[in-house]
Amino acid sequence: MSSKKRTITIGRIKIGGDFPVAIQSMTNTRTCDVERTVSQIKSLEASGCEIVRVAVPDEASAIAVESLVSSTEIPLVADIHYDYKLAIKSIESGIHKVRINPGNIGAEWKVKEVVKAAKEHRIPIRVGANSGSLKSDFKHYSPEKALAESALSEVRLLEKMSFEEIVISVKSSDVNETVKANEYIDSKVDYPLHVGVTESGIGVDGTVKSALGIGILLSKGIGNTIRVSLPGDPLKEVIVAKSILKALGMKKGVTIIACPTCGRTEIDVERLAKRIEKATRNINESIRIAVMGCVVNGIGEGSNSDIGIAGTKEGAAIFIDGEIIETVKGEKIEEKFMKYLNKIIKNRRDNA
Repeated sequence: MSSKKRTITIGRIKIGGDFPVAIQSMTNTRTCDVERTVSQIKSLEASGCEIVRVAVPDEASAIAVESLVSSTEIPLVADIHYDYKLAIKSIESGIHKVRINPGNIGAEWKVKEVVKAAKEHRIPIRVGANSGSLKSDFKHYSPEKALAESALSEVRLLEKMSFEEIVISVKSSDVNETVKANEYIDSKVDYPLHVGVTESGIGVDGTVKSALGIGILLSKGIGNTIRVSLPGDPLKEVIVAKSILKALGMKKGVTIIACPTCGRTEIDVERLAKRIEKATRNINESIRIAVMGCVVNGIGEGSNSDIGIAGTKEGAAIFIDGEIIETVKGEKIEEKFMKYLNKIIKNRRDNA
């Protein structure tokens, strides 16, 4: 099991120590388009994201940071490459953390200027490496050690400047490399770790690789904040990240189990489960829901759920704690189910 990491503050969120693992994502709008970027930030927050990173590739984006910070409440991170002035401008504009690669910022004095600004504004810096940014000094090492040592060299540079408000990230598109590199880093320092599998891929492959890499590390006690990296709408990243944390018992939320279906199936299990998942996505209660294809095995197999549905020839049976409470016609299934679910949630809140 990993040792406890020091606590780092990012806006209203703390990571490390005994604080829960925080979910991150990144906007894919043009940061200088303040209206669209604010809209996406708020959508990410509403879906359960707790820290949002924005790209700052130019001066217009750095100038926009002040408006983004004043228009949102969630902690924001500025993603900086090459130009140290953009990092300083973002810090002065109220950003809550900067992500830099000191190796591509340039001369050491430029890194010092960023560190000076971060100290003055009391914000942390995230440093690290991914498989595409390894330092040539370490390329004779194994891939995972090269990744880890590249990141640690950046950490040592900040430490030399008496800066220790550091978050570290080492990522590869290879699950095993990611896990081993983070294990190596974890054994060397007590800084919080941001974990994820970079460029994981699309669809099922990207989801599975992210779940494996992040899940393995979290199960070992490694990782204080996570990002699932998927192309397209960043809301998908948050949904997968929440599922990973729920599966590991690290986050409250609705868990849906569904039977794999067979020739006895009486309802469209996949369609109904997807509709229920969408309807319950933002419920922050630990509730287990079963969507089962038939009453033959369904009720028994779903009896450890708080509430469930099992298909019948004319519709479905709704059951609570393994006991059927009502049978309903097909067109009424979803409406009746949500009525009972909302009643369970209300009773829990009233008795809390």
